[in-house]
Amino acid sequence: MTMLRTGLSTAIPARAGIGLRGVHHEAVIATRPSVGFFEAHAENYMGGGAPLHALMTVRRDWPVSLHGVGLSLGSADGLDPVHLERLNDLARRVEPCLVSEHLAWSVAGGVYLNDLLPLPYTEESLAVVARNIDRLQTRLKRRVLIENPSTYLRYTLSTMDEAAFLAALAERTGCGLLCDVNNLYVNAVNHGSDPLATLDSLPAEAVAEIHLAGHCVNDADGVAICIDDHGSAVAPPVWRLYDEAVRRCPAAAALVEWDSNIPALDILVGEAHEADRRRAAIFSEMRHVDAA
Repeated sequence: MTMLRTGLSTAIPARAGIGLRGVHHEAVIATRPSVGFFEAHAENYMGGGAPLHALMTVRRDWPVSLHGVGLSLGSADGLDPVHLERLNDLARRVEPCLVSEHLAWSVAGGVYLNDLLPLPYTEESLAVVARNIDRLQTRLKRRVLIENPSTYLRYTLSTMDEAAFLAALAERTGCGLLCDVNNLYVNAVNHGSDPLATLDSLPAEAVAEIHLAGHCVNDADGVAICIDDHGSAVAPPVWRLYDEAVRRCPAAAALVEWDSNIPALDILVGEAHEADRRRAAIFSEMRHVDAA
């Protein structure tokens, strides 16, 4: 096992972080950007070699979170034991400050689909996901955060809304929540929902991380469809949702994702600094209100 520098904290970082992408490995190590932590997509580092070496080099100087995209928590067949062991091995080496996964499924009958597919929000689905989360948290011996998904359809057989489903998961399993405010906005546009109402319905005490990202808008036969592509700067309405999320969940870490059309590192770092600036302004506002 790679040894970490003595005293490096695994606590939730107070400053915003950014997603660690392969194209930035060398620049991160060479320039040491001023960010609170880095988030690594776990599956990109399970194979060892140069990517894992770069991640462990980064880990010597920053907290690192692990964000899974392949466990398929919504699969009725349960978790792939090989994938789970690979994640557990990586977590033991990295000692991450946070571990998170998506409320989605991507495996059926042993076939892996290259997408994060939505679930019907029913008691049956809740039992399946809760069982898989229990197994995941038991193996990792830690709480895992579950991310609200971006969706492009809704199931008519759902018996509860997304926020109620996530709240029930947190209550049943003790998991935490990762509130992706870009996903809240994307879903609000696509389904005509109120993102603030969804945010208000989440159990604030369970939210330990907030994700920010960019999206694009496509025209589908005259209907605007928001696509969660992580391919641009954070949009103004998403920043406004972030402000509201900080007010409701002030202890949550913030993380900026950028996965396509990846810009120079300094641009991504600038987005993290904007998250810090806005958080500081909100904290100042909240202190002023408390003192009044």
